Formats: sequence, C-alpha cells, structure tokens
Amino acid sequence: MTARDAIPALNIDTERLHADISAQWDDDIVPQLIEYVKIPAKSPGFDHDWASHGHLDAAIEQARAWVAAQDVAGLTLEVIRIDGRTPVLYFDIPATGGLDAERTVLCYGHLDKQPEMVGWRPGLGPWIPVYEDGKLYGRGSADDGYAVFAALSAIMALDRQGIARPHCVGLIETCEESGSYDLPAYLDALAPRMGNVQLVVALDSGAGNYDQMWVTTSLRGLVNGTLTVNVLTEGVHSGDAGGVVPSSFRVARQLLDRIDDSRTGVVRPAAFNCEIPAERITQAKHAAEILGESMWQRFPWDSCCDDGGKFVFVQPVTKDPVELILNRTWRAALAVTGASGLPDIESAGNVQRPYTALKLSLRLPPLVDAPTAAAKLKQTLEAETPYSAHVTFNYEQSATGWNAPATAPWLASLLETASQTCYGKPAAFLGEGGTIPFMGMLGVKFPDAQMLVTGVLGPKSNAHGPNEFLHVPYAKKLTAAVAMVLAGVR
Repeated sequence: MTARDAIPALNIDTERLHADISAQWDDDIVPQLIEYVKIPAKSPGFDHDWASHGHLDAAIEQARAWVAAQDVAGLTLEVIRIDGRTPVLYFDIPATGGLDAERTVLCYGHLDKQPEMVGWRPGLGPWIPVYEDGKLYGRGSADDGYAVFAALSAIMALDRQGIARPHCVGLIETCEESGSYDLPAYLDALAPRMGNVQLVVALDSGAGNYDQMWVTTSLRGLVNGTLTVNVLTEGVHSGDAGGVVPSSFRVARQLLDRIDDSRTGVVRPAAFNCEIPAERITQAKHAAEILGESMWQRFPWDSCCDDGGKFVFVQPVTKDPVELILNRTWRAALAVTGASGLPDIESAGNVQRPYTALKLSLRLPPLVDAPTAAAKLKQTLEAETPYSAHVTFNYEQSATGWNAPATAPWLASLLETASQTCYGKPAAFLGEGGTIPFMGMLGVKFPDAQMLVTGVLGPKSNAHGPNEFLHVPYAKKLTAAVAMVLAGVR
C-alpha cells in the first residue's frame, strides 16, 4: 500500500495503518502467540479437570496482561467468572471523535483449544511453537488465540492517527470448542453493558485463499455423540463365536447406513437437511469461480501405486467446485472421529469383541435446529436394532448453525473498500462448514446487529488437525482491513 491509497472519506493513511499493524505483529503479537501456543489450554469438553489444571486460566491471564499493557485511552478490562463456568475476558473502549457512545462494535474471540491430534510432522507439535516462512505452527494461534490481539491492534492503529471510531467492547471466551455452553450466562450478564450493538466482528472463521478478504455468510450446526453397540458381556474366541455372534462393528455399520449412504456420503433423513437459499447458491457459484480446483486440491490426499507403478491419489467426492462448496456449507455430513472397544493392532487377538463405540460428528445445515436433530439422531440409531443388540446413542453437544442477515449497504461498501485496499482484490463471500455457536446466540441477543464473521483459517492451515498454522502475512492484512471497517461504523 502507498500513501496515495489514503481513503478521503475515512481520512486514513493506509500506508501508515499497514506499517503500524505489521510492526506490532512482528514485535509484539507473534511473540505473544508463541507463548500462547505453549499453553495446553484444551476446551473443557476435552479437559474435564480444566479448573484444577489451570491452563484456561493461564491463557486468559496472558491475554489480560497484554491488553492491560496497551496504551488505549479509557480502556477498562476484567476477567469475569461465574461459579462453575469457564472464565471470559471483557474489555470496554470508549468511542472517539465525538461518535455516539452507545453505538457499539462487539469483538469476539476465544482462547480454548482443540486436543492434540496425531500426525504432526517431525519438529512440530500442538504445544511446540515453530515460526517459519511467515507461518506460526502450533495449536490455537489461528483458532483462535490471535483474535484478541488483532482486535486491539486494529483499534490502536486507528487511535494513533486520530481516526474517529465507535465504542468497542470485546468478549473473549474459553468454551467455544465445546459448544460455548457457558456463554449464554455471560451474555445475559454483559449485554446491558454493551450498549446498542451495531456490528459484531468475529475473528474465528476461514478464508478461501490468502489473496483477499473472506466474509463468512453461514455456519453449519453440529451434533456430537457416542454410539455404543453391545452384543456380549465379554470377549470370546472368534473361532468359537464367528458365524454365531453378530459382530458389534457390523451392527454399527448397519446403523450408520441409516444416517448416510456408505457409497456416497449423502445424509438421508430429511430431519438433517434443509432447502438452500437462492442467495447462498449464487454466492457459492461466485466463490467457485475464484477457488476452482483449490476447493479439493488444498487437502493432503494420500496416494498409492497402481499396477503400472503410477501414483494414484485419493479422489474427492466430486470435482465440481460449486457442489463441493454447497456440500461443506449447506449439506449435512457425518464423520466418525473416534472409537473404543478396538484394541491396538499389535495386541489384537482372535477375539470376538463384546462392543464397539464410535464417536460421531454430524454437521448440520445452518437452518436445521440442532437439539431437534440430536433427538432424531438418537431415535434413528436406537430404534429396532439388528439382532436386538443393545444400542445407545448419547449426544454430548448440539449447536444450531447460523445464516447471516442480509448485509447492509454501508457494511458491504466498507468490506469492498477494505479488501481492495489491503489485498488489491474484492471481498469474497463464502459459507463455512464449521460451527461458531456464539453467532446464533448473538443473532438472538442483538437481532438488528450486522455481522462480520471472518478469519485466517485458509488453505492447509488445518485447524483442529496436525500441523495447524497461522498465516501471519494474511493476518496482518486482515487486521488492517478490520481497522478500516471499524473506522466506517457510524
């Protein structure tokens, strides 16, 4: 960016904006995130003893100390705790330039993390920060430790130039990866202090590429639970029982076929599907024109040699980028994410196992009510079981998805200007396949607010998986883009 990129309507020197933000990222934010990666602050759904372990408290204290050290006029800051619930960090920064003190922008992020996951390449690990080639590897920096730092950096960059901006509050939780089940209590307590929320900025989403600003238009919902199939009270000799005792794994396979077609992956029951709005189909077509084959090429496909010695890669379910976008944003998908009752291969004997348990993750279209879907999933799996096997499905988490309200013209204009200025390309709009329960809660609490859901989780960043990374150059530009949007809120 150059000085001639200054935006007269906002009176922003964009060259200085980018330089200030870039320097803060290099000198301060990246070192902070390196320390944050080291903290095994697993979400309470994955660390039931989180309170005694203290890792969530350590993460929130690190963020609190950093925010408190920033030179922001009028900043108030506190860690809020409700008995028995994970803590939140809340900050409040008054408006500048004579703007209405009650018209508020709410900045959202979270500090809890997904569990370790296997498969990290040598030298990397979930709690081992490695910064190379502009990428910070390790669990949580991109999902979503950077959010609180980026939000404050955007605000401070505007204040250094004396640019008028609205009243800003921040809500940083520590329960998002477990479905944000603690958040409603904090929202009820804090909403009266937030004022008239005009815009929610949630920095916890994805990016189709690293070339432009990506705005999330929808999020899928989720049901997580454990399917358990019991056929025996103890293991027995497979030679004795084979052909007599039904395999618990085979029964589980039959039950899963009630949910999705094992050949195509299509989720069958109508209760888990919805009609896709025409606007979202149009946006998917536009995004497909931008992303093309990268929609499937960005994944780490395995390969093998065929009979002729040629490498053959695993294929996606389709190579049509429009269908792939709709599949991952507006259609249900079932995944088996864990299992028990299966011994390690090295210790697996000739034994007919007494049970099989599978951890299921059912992604739901944005307009499907998750609690209703969870009850339907339980009913579908437990009814009239093969061989009268003892089957239970216990769901631990259900979170309804989110469909963004229509983008107001003023916000659409700001997004386009910010993306063109910071990236040199237009803003792009895309649904995401993940779940941010907070957005649905905010839609209920602040029905008139505009929503800017965006983030840094671009190709190969691999949130939740091994080798997760934060793309720092992209994050710098996104911080500047968010600053420009904040400067335009009136």
